[in-house]
Amino acid sequence: MALPLVPIATVAMKYGALALAGYALARQVQPGHVVQPVEDSMDTLPEGICITRPRDADQFNGAARLRRTIRLGHSSRGLELDAALLGRIRLRWV
Repeated sequence: MALPLVPIATVAMKYGALALAGYALARQVQPGHVVQPVEDSMDTLPEGICITRPRDADQFNGAARLRRTIRLGHSSRGLELDAALLGRIRLRWV
């Protein structure tokens, strides 16, 4: 009985291309670092969305925080989701 090589080869080429793309992406990503004062400021954010515009600056500052606990059952362990976002948009006439 002959092996069907064409379907096996197409699947191998598809997953090989996916692995090659993942490897190329992993080579391009730079290692990050954690800045503790920024982490502390994100921990003190209130839950919700806040946008401010200082009068002395031509910029908008925004912050958002979402904090939820997800449980799949009444007796299961929970997963806490804590997402924080800090942003700045600066508009200037040049």
